[in-house]
Amino acid sequence: MTLRGRLTAAFLTVVLGPVLLGAFFVGSTLSAVDRGRATERLGLAAAGVRTSVDALCQQLRAAADAVALVADPAARPRAADQVVGRGLAAAVQIVDTTGRTSYATLGGPAGPWQDCAADAATGPVRALAARVRLRDPAGADLGTVAAAQPVDPAFVARLAAVTGVGVTLLDDPGRITHTTEDREVRAAVLAAAREADGDRVTDTADGRYVRRVGPSPGQPLPLVLSVPGERPPGLYAALVGAVVLAALLAVLAAWRLARVTTRPLVELAGAVDRVAHGDLTARVPVRSRDEIGRLAGAFNRMTRETGSYVAALTSSRDQLRGHLTVLGDTLASTHDLQRILRVILHSAIAATGARAGAVLLLDGDGVLVGQCVEGLDGRWPSEDPADPATLRVPVGAGVLGTVAATGEPLRGRWEPAEQPTGEPSCETYVAVPFAAPRGAEPRGGPDRPGHPPADEDATECGALGVLALYDRPGADEFDDGDLVTLRTFAGHAAVAVENVRVHEEAQRLSLTDPLTGLWNYRYLRESIRREVERANRFGRMLSVLALDLDRFKDVNDTWGHAAGDAVLVEFARRVRGEIREVDLAFRQGGEEFVVLLPETDARGATIVAERLGSVVRDQPVRVEGHTGEPIAVPVTVSIGIAVYPDHAAGGQQVLDAADDALYAAKAAGRDGYRLARAPDPVPTQEIPVVAAAVSPPDGLPRAGAGDAAPVAQGGASSGPHPPRQSRGR
Repeated sequence: MTLRGRLTAAFLTVVLGPVLLGAFFVGSTLSAVDRGRATERLGLAAAGVRTSVDALCQQLRAAADAVALVADPAARPRAADQVVGRGLAAAVQIVDTTGRTSYATLGGPAGPWQDCAADAATGPVRALAARVRLRDPAGADLGTVAAAQPVDPAFVARLAAVTGVGVTLLDDPGRITHTTEDREVRAAVLAAAREADGDRVTDTADGRYVRRVGPSPGQPLPLVLSVPGERPPGLYAALVGAVVLAALLAVLAAWRLARVTTRPLVELAGAVDRVAHGDLTARVPVRSRDEIGRLAGAFNRMTRETGSYVAALTSSRDQLRGHLTVLGDTLASTHDLQRILRVILHSAIAATGARAGAVLLLDGDGVLVGQCVEGLDGRWPSEDPADPATLRVPVGAGVLGTVAATGEPLRGRWEPAEQPTGEPSCETYVAVPFAAPRGAEPRGGPDRPGHPPADEDATECGALGVLALYDRPGADEFDDGDLVTLRTFAGHAAVAVENVRVHEEAQRLSLTDPLTGLWNYRYLRESIRREVERANRFGRMLSVLALDLDRFKDVNDTWGHAAGDAVLVEFARRVRGEIREVDLAFRQGGEEFVVLLPETDARGATIVAERLGSVVRDQPVRVEGHTGEPIAVPVTVSIGIAVYPDHAAGGQQVLDAADDALYAAKAAGRDGYRLARAPDPVPTQEIPVVAAAVSPPDGLPRAGAGDAAPVAQGGASSGPHPPRQSRGR
């Protein structure tokens, strides 16, 4: 929103706020007064209704008493006719103790009659009745005498005339029996009556107020009373019209005031826009001495001073741009951490004018180790200045160790410590820590093979290393600007270190199976090609073992996939424990695995296969069952063996041959191994052999060695067990 819009809005808020509040107050006050009056009228009407119904019930009870007091049974009918004739009741009925009507006057209202003493009506109300007990002089019960008065439209009209309100009589389901309301408002009154509860007053959409009266003890009739509201017609329309008129006048006044106020600011905004586009010659005319005039003068001074600053910044910008270009190209073109850190250090030295500097990274033992240095000739604390790694500073010791431990930068003049810290000597220094970027998770730990965890105490602050610069021309100390610049380059160093680690981790994850930690099928294809080429180049053999867990589907179906995963993980661990460091284990998919045994012949491969089968067979895998109890699951493995170049002439072919041998082991009853059959004809490869050649001194099998190196005598795995692999690849 523009300033003119804000000023207009503020003025309208100030003006229209009281107007709206006043209109709301007037409308709500009139509504409250009207409701209060209607509530009072309905309260008086309810009292009148109760009084009228109670008087009628008293009259009927007196009429019934008059008949019941006649001692002569033969005279009671005449007394009943006299009561009706005098208008005390519309009908009299005498009932004996058996419930039989012994006498009833003519022309009485239809039944059933609603007893005045009842709490509520139990059906449509046709008449009100008062009943008294009929007794003989001895006090014996002879029956009852009932005097009734019809409840008809005339009765409802009399109640409306007495109370001065609209009266509606309902039946038991809530339908209208008799009413004095107009047809246009009956439905609205009935809907409002359904929402009324007790003595609460409700209103209708057309402004009528409604209240229910009864049924209650002494007044069993379900009645609804209503009165029209007394609000002036068109009240809300008049209030809305007044508010709209006030709003129009306020808008006109606010627009005029905002226009006069913002015109000088528009000129200032135009000048600012020209400066933003590079025109530092823009000036604003000073037309007054008020706040806006002072703002215009300050703007003119600012543009003049900015012009001088721009000229000074242009040269330093070009220099910094060159350093950043080199830094960006290096970061984008290589993952060589040493090269990147050298470029960062060189750029930081050039940007700050320092004479020397060093980049140190934290190792796993909590020691800062120098990665690259510049300009530290003659300042080294050690005797080997040619290797940056000789710069080693424990975390917490000296300036660099303190920076790494606290995560806070330090700058100032060098003061030699009493105890040597391993830092280079200098006059002034500035050191900045750098840590992994936000969101980067620390790497290493027992679940990340190949990346040992860093020392916990050394990584409390999350520092990866320290970037330090030493000495400036003229022995001046480094200032806050240098500290900010060095922080920028330290951030680049942190990104570079993290990017290299992420790159290495991504390469590892792309080639390993996430469940077992073994190499995956993608790396298998690359490894078989590489190992076949190596076997060709050096005339060696390569054995391939194809492994498949027997009836692994039964494990999943019986104990669940979690148990199956536990079996796969344990199987992979046992495989790693039975092969050498130079051997490679892969998970090909599901329960299928492959092991490459470089420089191993068929006999050595069978020995390895026997060991693998035994270590799997003899030790059932303990898994967690459905009930949470540990269960020992017996596992066996079938193994197919193929040897390059005896059984195939290429990498994929030797894998296929091992797979065929695996199928043969499965068909032979599982829990065993089979050696691939030599193809017919046997593939041959011409390899130059010196006449009367003897076995090489290393004793390793040679491809194409013929009888000079029979299967039963050679192989790297033919002798004692090879060293066990202690970790995953």
